[in-house]
Amino acid sequence: MGFRTLAIQQRSSEVWNVLGAVKKEFENFGGMLEKAHKEISKAGDTIEELRGKRTHAINRKLKEVEALPTKESRELLPEISSGEVIDED
Repeated sequence: MGFRTLAIQQRSSEVWNVLGAVKKEFENFGGMLEKAHKEISKAGDTIEELRGKRTHAINRKLKEVEALPTKESRELLPEISSGEVIDED
């Protein structure tokens, strides 16, 4: 019975050490997750600004411009109408 109790105490000590390490890693994970959340929120704010203010400003400037028919537009801007990505390097 004594050896059994000693073995249980040793194993419980090992379990506590593992739990302590897991707790520390979870704290690190929480900090990294918070940082990622802030970065994603910042990117979302930038997208909202582009979608809102900038789109409105561009549309306001183009209000008086007449749009070309689709066929002519595609002929003038084939890389846009085909879905091709433009490399600006």
